[in-house]
Amino acid sequence: MLLLILGLIVFLGIHSVRIVAPEWRDSQVAARGEGRWKGIYSLISLVGLVLLVWGYGRAWQVAPVLYEPPLWLKHIAALLMFFSFISLMVFNLPAGRLKPMLKHPFLVAVKTWALAHLLANGDLAALILFGAFLAWAVADRIAVGRRGEAVPKPGPVKWDIIAVVSGAVLYLLFVWRLHLWLIGVPPF
Repeated sequence: MLLLILGLIVFLGIHSVRIVAPEWRDSQVAARGEGRWKGIYSLISLVGLVLLVWGYGRAWQVAPVLYEPPLWLKHIAALLMFFSFISLMVFNLPAGRLKPMLKHPFLVAVKTWALAHLLANGDLAALILFGAFLAWAVADRIAVGRRGEAVPKPGPVKWDIIAVVSGAVLYLLFVWRLHLWLIGVPPF
């Protein structure tokens, strides 16, 4: 469990710099240059990701089960994941009508992903991992609102259609094979 917690601290910590110390971040970018800052940021993120994946892989096998979710919660989680993939694709594509409506689709995707996995998993390792990501995404959304970041202007509806179709395809691929291949457990 220690590796999981350490990985979360490193990974979410570096991703929280803009939340808790935006002026410090800006001074680092100015002093080091954007490319160097992004390199350091990426390296720290990668170390944190490796630690949390490794830590979760070890922790979930021995973590105590706090609750056993009923089957219907797992179905709700599956539906939430469908919307999470669509939000992720809305984030990755140019603005249609959905991107301004969601305001910050990446954070919507993370919050939905974390909530879905909290509903579907009742062990302590899952509670720590997905609870931490949910708390981080909520805190980041509040910080983004306080910074007053601009919401993208609406664009052509074609980007919404592409986002929904590509999100649905990605979701189906995860249900079919990718979740088992990448995560090591079937989604259902």
